Amino acid sequence: MTDAVPAKLTRNAIFLVLVASLGYFVDIYDLLIFLIVRKQSLLDIGVKPADVLSTGVSIVNWQMIGLLLGGILWGVLGDKLGRLKVLFGSITLYSLANFSNGFVHDPHTYAIIRFIAGIGLAGELGAGVTLVTETLSKEKRGYGTMIVAAVGLFGAAAADIVAKYGWRDAYFVGGGLGILLLLLRIGTFESGMFKNIKQTEVSKGNFFMLFNNWGRFKKYLYCILIGAPLYPCMFSCAFLRSVSWFI
Repeated sequence: MTDAVPAKLTRNAIFLVLVASLGYFVDIYDLLIFLIVRKQSLLDIGVKPADVLSTGVSIVNWQMIGLLLGGILWGVLGDKLGRLKVLFGSITLYSLANFSNGFVHDPHTYAIIRFIAGIGLAGELGAGVTLVTETLSKEKRGYGTMIVAAVGLFGAAAADIVAKYGWRDAYFVGGGLGILLLLLRIGTFESGMFKNIKQTEVSKGNFFMLFNNWGRFKKYLYCILIGAPLYPCMFSCAFLRSVSWFI
């Protein structure tokens, strides 16, 4: 009996890493799909060729604003309500948004839905990686996050391949992948670390705690600076695919 528990925990942890990896895969797919289908989709909904660039930049900006606001929103909710609830909520939101993007017929609706999708996409990776790091031991959590990141980046290649079959279908596929991911997430479990502090008096979901302590804020700033050089690399596949669109 004593050996069965660690074995079960190991299987659960492996499943959690697998699902988090697939989650990041879908996240990157949905994050980059607009950059890949931008020109064709905008032309199809009636945007003039001379306005494709400016309209595309505007829609990307709205998606990025959604990501920024969503990161704060889901981070606060994740600390207050739990990581799993954030995952279910964020996946549902961006899946529905992607399905809706497949039906758009004007740039204003397009921008609004990409903004909503951005909010949803901001919750998936943060909550998924938090679950992995809080579940695995300190010796193994680095490997877990490495696997999540490596598998996830294949989502960019998948988006480029699927987009060749039509931009509306590409959005439908993104929404469908999100729903499948949601079904897989049902088999995951809440972070033990979150369960341990859930009933305590520790402040949870206080966004301003990042700024009221210099030591904490410095770590937060360092984390941002570490990730900054990787940001252009993450988008390089989509930009290389669409470089002719920006000429």
